[in-house]
Amino acid sequence: MSPQWIALIGSSIGVFGLKYIGSSIPQTWLSHPRIQQINNFIPIALLSALVAVQTITEKTKYVIDQRLAGLAFAIAALIAKAPFPVVVVGSALTSALVYKYRH
Repeated sequence: MSPQWIALIGSSIGVFGLKYIGSSIPQTWLSHPRIQQINNFIPIALLSALVAVQTITEKTKYVIDQRLAGLAFAIAALIAKAPFPVVVVGSALTSALVYKYRH
């Protein structure tokens, strides 16, 4: 059996085990207010980390380029409570303009 198959089967067993353990946690533990609060912040933290990594890194080095300008626009638009389509289109246009005039 190749190392890839061993890794695939091992990962599958690990994921199944995690899902089983997660589904067998008592409901009283999950309904605790502290757990609910932590559970609400996990997606925000993961998405923020993903945005940060995708914005300022390229392979193994840090970069400052047009993506950071688009992110800055998006943050400013969100602070100004702009509608979501304005945030997305505006940050894309900002990134594109910085890219065009930088290269």
